Amino acid sequence: MNDKVIVKNGHLIDPASGLDGVYNLFVSDGKIKKVTKEDRLEGFEGAEVINASGLHVLPGLIDLHVHFREPGFEYKETIETGARAAAAGGFTTVCMMPNTRPVIDTPEKILEAVEKAKKVTKINVLPIGAITLGQMGKEITDIPGMKAAGACAISEDGKSVMDPAVMKKAMEIAKEADIPIFDHCEDATLVKGGVMNEGKRSRELGLPGIANRVEEIIEERDILLAEETRARLHLCHCTTAGSTVLLEEAKKKYRNISGETCPHYIALTEEDIPCDFGNYKMNPPLRAEEDRLALKAALTDGTMDVISTDHAPHSKEEKEQSFLKAPFGIVGLETSFAVCYTELVKNGEMSLSDLVDRMSNRPAEILKRETGSLKEGYPADLAIVDLEEEYAIDPADFKSKGVNTPFTGRKVFGRIKYTIAGGSVVYDQKADR
Repeated sequence: MNDKVIVKNGHLIDPASGLDGVYNLFVSDGKIKKVTKEDRLEGFEGAEVINASGLHVLPGLIDLHVHFREPGFEYKETIETGARAAAAGGFTTVCMMPNTRPVIDTPEKILEAVEKAKKVTKINVLPIGAITLGQMGKEITDIPGMKAAGACAISEDGKSVMDPAVMKKAMEIAKEADIPIFDHCEDATLVKGGVMNEGKRSRELGLPGIANRVEEIIEERDILLAEETRARLHLCHCTTAGSTVLLEEAKKKYRNISGETCPHYIALTEEDIPCDFGNYKMNPPLRAEEDRLALKAALTDGTMDVISTDHAPHSKEEKEQSFLKAPFGIVGLETSFAVCYTELVKNGEMSLSDLVDRMSNRPAEILKRETGSLKEGYPADLAIVDLEEEYAIDPADFKSKGVNTPFTGRKVFGRIKYTIAGGSVVYDQKADR
């Protein structure tokens, strides 16, 4: 394979470097060699050429929150199929949650995940280690050892660490190891069998609800603990107006805190749930319109730092059940950019540069990784997208094993045409058709 690539005449958008214009981008040895108006560069004779005229070239998207299900649930997703879905969605770096079977909770298991990813994909698949052994909430894992083995963060995602003393101690260790905590905020004592938002729609469908306070109580607790321990805290999948207020107030006092929301929380509400159908079941649940608007405002003004997918594949049979029986979670890697671009940028609520910042630059900063930018010398991780192409989302086109999406048939703009990771083309929409 040619190790030199020229992306010609693309409109580069890079908030980290301030790029916003038509340039030629030269890639060599997996790095961005040159960004220039010149159409030739010495040593690039015979390079692979991608004509990006009329297209936008973005830093490769970074997802801080995915579930690839391997090991233990390979019928739902594998690292390989998840990485294919990521590439098709423009993602070049993804962070894989540890709630597998067995749980990824030791340096050895982190290393296994790292090595497996290297064998099956060229995108960056970064494992996240569990906070407690077996995610049982009691004994803290070897956090420094997992970081040394390749963990990018620690998380108990899928549940919260309910014992505040355990969480505080984990934060103290994480602070010393300089590794972020990706925090699933859910007070298990208040869930009480809830399957969707506690509100108008749950009453109409006669289903038990999950109140906003279930999320916000743990958010507030862990913000206080992070302020005390000085740990790096990242709040996962925020869904409520209250969470945006908590995050805004916390940032006034403490800078090492960040938050994410997901495409479905800014594009859908409980009112969009048509019936008792599991493809609309996720945790946290779709909230009320006032929550959706608050999340969009927080993303626009930068209070909410990141858009992540919480990509959570399940089998079709599992999800085509009622809310009471279906597992929580939807897929999102292959729809994320288009849904967010259509909902936020196409509607005039956010600039494209700000969207790229929330989906690439800021996630890279949270991970402290030299990526998420089109700067010369950076890894050649990029997505090439046609912002003007409109299409209807069709799960039959997904690379993921999961087709559990509430966006089936939704018309969106922003088709990913190419994804390049480490200088290699890992997705080509033309070749894929």
